[in-house]
Order: sequence, then C-alpha cells, then structure tokens
Amino acid sequence: MNTSSRPLTNEEMHRLKSPARRERLFRRASLFSPLLLLLLWEISSQLNLIDRRFFPAPSAIAQTAWSMIVSLELFDHIGATLRRVGIGYAMGAIPGVILGLMLGLSQTTRRLLGPIFAALYPVPKIAILPLILLIFGVGDMSKYVLIAIGVFFLMFYNTLGGVMQAPQIYMDVAKNVGATRFQTFRHIALPAALPNIFTGLKLAAGSSYIIIAAAEFLGARSGVGFFIWASWQTFAVSRMFVGIVVISFMGYLTILLIEALERHLVPWAKQ
Repeated sequence: MNTSSRPLTNEEMHRLKSPARRERLFRRASLFSPLLLLLLWEISSQLNLIDRRFFPAPSAIAQTAWSMIVSLELFDHIGATLRRVGIGYAMGAIPGVILGLMLGLSQTTRRLLGPIFAALYPVPKIAILPLILLIFGVGDMSKYVLIAIGVFFLMFYNTLGGVMQAPQIYMDVAKNVGATRFQTFRHIALPAALPNIFTGLKLAAGSSYIIIAAAEFLGARSGVGFFIWASWQTFAVSRMFVGIVVISFMGYLTILLIEALERHLVPWAKQ
C-alpha cells in the first residue's frame, strides 16, 4: 500500500495550518499596532496622563493637518523638500554607483583611492554644512550638495561590497573565455551588486530626509524641515508634529517605491 497517498489526519492538518494561521495573526497585528499606539496616545492625552503642551492629542494634530491641507500650505513645503531630496539624491547616487563598480572591478584603483574614501566617510555631513554654505550660499544648491555627499558614500560602499561579494569563480571564467571588461561588468559585476545597490538606495533615502530636515532648519524659507523649525520657534506644537509625521511618511513611501522597483528589477535578490 502506498502510504504517501493516504489522507492527512486532523492532527497533521492542524500542524500544517498552525504556522499559516500564526503568520496571518502577526500580519494583522502589525497593521493594527500603530492604530493601537495612536489610541493609547489619544486616551492618555484626553485623561491628562501626558502633558498636552508637548504631546497634543492625535485628533488635534489631525485637525491641524487637515486645515493645512485645505489651505495648500503643506503641499508647498512638501514640494520644496521633495525637489531638494530628488536632485541631491541623484547627484550622490549616480557617481556613488559608478565609482563603487570601478573600484570593485579594479584592485589597483581600490588600493589607491580606497583610503581617501575611508578617511572622508566618517566626517559628519552636517558638520560641513557651514563650509558648504560658504561655498554655495544659502540657496538650494548647498542643500543638493549636502544630500549628495551623504548619499554618495552609502551608495559607494554598498556597490563596492556587492561587486566584491561576487563569486571569484565567475570572474575567472569570464577571464578564461576572453570576456571584455564591459562584458564582465554587464554580466557579472552589475548583477552581483544590484541587491546591495538597492540596499544602499533605501539607506540613502532615509539619510536624505534626515539631512534635508537639518539643512532646512538652518538655511531655508520653505520645506518640511523649515516648517518644523518655524513651528518650534512659535511653540506651535501641533504644527510641529504635523511636520514630523509628514517627513516620516515621505521617507516611508520613498522606501516602499524603491522596494517595489527592486522586486521588479532584481527578482533574485531574496536568493
């Protein structure tokens, strides 16, 4: 008798369904946990368990946000921040990927230039803001450059690591069959580095919003960072929380977009 084709018992079916049931439970809990936090915050604020001067109720923050949406004030600041982040992000990411690929493929270049990048990377990017302001002024160019510097190093090191993690046997086979440098780059180095590149893109996206918020605190008349700083100066705490939530949401949506692009372009990333 072929026991492999026998029907499963109720106990076996229960064991098979339990992991899937737990996964569905955790997925639902992950969706409702932020709502639960907001509910606890609202109740604590209404019962005066927390100081509403510093932590206004979520309902008050939502009301403030709605009034800013209706007046279109919020969209002006969001547009200014997105423009600065988008331009600075591209300015840093493109050369970071190119140089990461170049140094990953060339050991000689890596030995010559690697120490320079290693020495510059630890410098806090916001610490050089005064120097950048001196060179480029207080306009948007200084913000583009500051974001580009922060993005560049994340993209450079993630790309470099991705190329260097490519199995050496692939490089040897390409060399033995007479592949050109471009063919090696196209068929080995770039596919090997793409998962790391997308990891760098997500890290750089988060860093971009951190940098632009700090830059807009000091040298801007528009943008979400400027809006948060101006709200703090006038003690408009609800408006300040609106700005904090908005810039967090902008970063979250950007990362979701990058992840969707990664699933489309790098389906082997999870493997």
